[in-house]
Amino acid sequence: MNDDPSENGGRRAGPWLILAAATLWSTAGAAIKLCQLSGWQINFGRSAVAALFIAALLPGARRRPDRAVAGVAVAYAFTVLLFVLANKATTSANAIFLQDTAPLWVLLLSPVLLHERPSRGELLSAPLFLVGLLLFFLDRLSPGQAVGNVIAVASGVAFALCILGLRKLGSRNVAAIVWGNALAALLSLPMALRGPAPTARDLGIVLFLGVFQLGASYALFARGVRHTPAVEASLLALIEPVLNPVWTYLLAGERPGPWAIRGGAIILAATLWRTLAPWIETRRRTAAG
Repeated sequence: MNDDPSENGGRRAGPWLILAAATLWSTAGAAIKLCQLSGWQINFGRSAVAALFIAALLPGARRRPDRAVAGVAVAYAFTVLLFVLANKATTSANAIFLQDTAPLWVLLLSPVLLHERPSRGELLSAPLFLVGLLLFFLDRLSPGQAVGNVIAVASGVAFALCILGLRKLGSRNVAAIVWGNALAALLSLPMALRGPAPTARDLGIVLFLGVFQLGASYALFARGVRHTPAVEASLLALIEPVLNPVWTYLLAGERPGPWAIRGGAIILAATLWRTLAPWIETRRRTAAG
């Protein structure tokens, strides 16, 4: 039995830290909608601030990248860049739920990239992800929103590559996060120079996004996940796509389309099933043994 008070305290605090991180992540949609800057400008500021904040907060993030870290940094950079651009082009609900199709792309890519075979539960979740994804395109969309949905899907593919890469890096993943944010800022800089002049409110929103929505949230999640079982951490993180459209509606007045709501619910259900199915199967085998 471990009676270390600090360890016990970490176990109690772990889930709350993950909830706090997911809540901060969920504010992205509303903040991006309220900011008058272009998506390129927002991404430049958010990623630049986040890179500096995380590098200052976590010493392990300052190491020079090797080839593996650089590859994951590229996937991360496109994940955050495409997500911001999607939020500017389509609804925040569409952007977050379509990005959250990442488990589907992980399922398709992991046999090739990690040589891991999907479980039966994971295979059964794939049709649900596909149905949920297709429903987002049934709403009445302007040409810009349709393009935004495609960008959000691309963000989900980049997110899947990021997940696979971060898993492979292990403890070195924090360096990939910092370099990925730095790369995202660099990629955005040429287009960011052509946008509108920022107001004081715009600068405050970008600072919030960089310090809290990306920077502090990662630090909270990294600390919380060390003391929280993987399944529980994954379930707690599902609060992000649930809260994201809520904040956007309350603060920016944006309503998701009816088919988007249905598609989002299906994607959440598929994610829940994909998370719980392997855990249930493991428990069943342990009990049988």
